[in-house]
Amino acid sequence: MSQESAGGPSLALDELFEEVQVGGLRLRNRFAMAPMTRSKSPGGVPNAENIGYYRDHAAGGVGLIITEGTYVRGPAAGPDLAVPHFYGEESAAGWREVVDAVHAQGSAIVPQLWHMGASRGGSPKFEPEVPTVSPSGVKASGKPVGRALTNDDLDTLIESYVESALLAQQLGFDGIEVHGAHGYLLDQFFWGTTNLRTDEYGGPLRQRAAFPARVVAAVREAVGPAFPIIYRFSQWKGDDYTARIAETPGELEELLTPLVDAGVDVFHASVRRHWVPEFTTHAEDVSLAGWTKKVTGLPVITVGSVGVDKVFLGDGIDETQAQRFSVLRDQFARGEFDLVAVGRALLADPEWVNKVRDGRLADIIPFR
Repeated sequence: MSQESAGGPSLALDELFEEVQVGGLRLRNRFAMAPMTRSKSPGGVPNAENIGYYRDHAAGGVGLIITEGTYVRGPAAGPDLAVPHFYGEESAAGWREVVDAVHAQGSAIVPQLWHMGASRGGSPKFEPEVPTVSPSGVKASGKPVGRALTNDDLDTLIESYVESALLAQQLGFDGIEVHGAHGYLLDQFFWGTTNLRTDEYGGPLRQRAAFPARVVAAVREAVGPAFPIIYRFSQWKGDDYTARIAETPGELEELLTPLVDAGVDVFHASVRRHWVPEFTTHAEDVSLAGWTKKVTGLPVITVGSVGVDKVFLGDGIDETQAQRFSVLRDQFARGEFDLVAVGRALLADPEWVNKVRDGRLADIIPFR
């Protein structure tokens, strides 16, 4: 059904609603639900509320659901008692019901595998007896927290990611997403401020990418060549929106190439506003997603304020939905992304994708 014939204005987004195969994922459209932490799984176990939450968003039309961040076994994955785990029999039983509910509504689903590293802080409620671990035992501010990871710790962490990836495959998930963004553990290896190591995992960009690449390579070996691996990364951090790892397209290529070689299928380039050019000193006004496609040759998910009712002022973009959809359409036409992830707009209205498809913009419940 075209948007025009559905009784609403044409947004010229028809191509985004076509069936597609991206990075081994077969999807009914190019819209993904972005991962959003909710802390609504007491004891780390997905419950009936979680099942209904994901089922409703699948029914709302998204092609792909990326779950909220889920803790790998650890050590010291995070501080929150109600963030879901992705290990153990109880959690596995809950996730199996989530997968079945989502698939019954026609969506694909992948879990996001998460370790917070230094961002866990020094006073966690979950596993308080276990010290926080990170590449160098420091926060972005340089303040010490917990301890630095040993080589034995790194081997244990790799085993944790592999355990969760194999569980996802066993439960019938359509792939996994590795969370390597926003200042969490794997991103702490990328970032010179938090990676002060003098071994093979510290130093130049390519070496700082070595441990995240080891994680991906181990997961790829375990799950085989056909199970999709998405890798989420970002320049910005949770406590520093101006942070940058790569200052040029060449540095971005140096950072991401080890992950490509390790077996990533799709990159999820996390930015706060999808329309902002990534390298302002470069002649091309291309987003981080667009540059990621250019330097890796792999499919990319774009994200960042898609569908929100209001955006921060001063960003050079009209605040009407139609105008912002026009920008999104133009980026897609230029080949800057393959999938588009929607976050806050879907929190407010699980039916957002279906309403956009049908041109029912006036019916959308706005995010406040």
